[in-house]
Amino acid sequence: MLQRLVDDVKSSAGSAARLACLGIVMAVSFFVVVGFLTAAAFMYVLAREGAVAACFAGGGVFFLLALIAATIYSIIQQQQQRRMEAARAQAAKSPVSTFLSDPAAIAIGLQLVRTVGLRRMIPLLAIGGVALGLFAGQRREPTESTDDAE
Repeated sequence: MLQRLVDDVKSSAGSAARLACLGIVMAVSFFVVVGFLTAAAFMYVLAREGAVAACFAGGGVFFLLALIAATIYSIIQQQQQRRMEAARAQAAKSPVSTFLSDPAAIAIGLQLVRTVGLRRMIPLLAIGGVALGLFAGQRREPTESTDDAE
């Protein structure tokens, strides 16, 4: 079981490294292509309109690219904030499910069952379940804000 886990980690790390290298090659190639296309466009405008117009045209194109990139960045950041807020709301609704999905908590629970024994754990789990039910049933009272005090 442990060997299979190690093999899975090795294969996923290897594929991640290959994908990262491919992404780097793709980014460098794209940078070179954009450089040559920009130089060609600059030379074309330089020959037809002059140096000042070519500089303004090149600056305008890169300004538009910067605006597009800033807009995309802003949209992605807003989406990530919405996802984080939704995750926080979900986590606030269900602290037990997040605790039970934690691998460390499961490992601690299994070790506890091995140490204490299954027959002794059943009454402890029943008492813990009742306590958890009572704890989850309590409503949290909203605290008064101290920002309104003058």
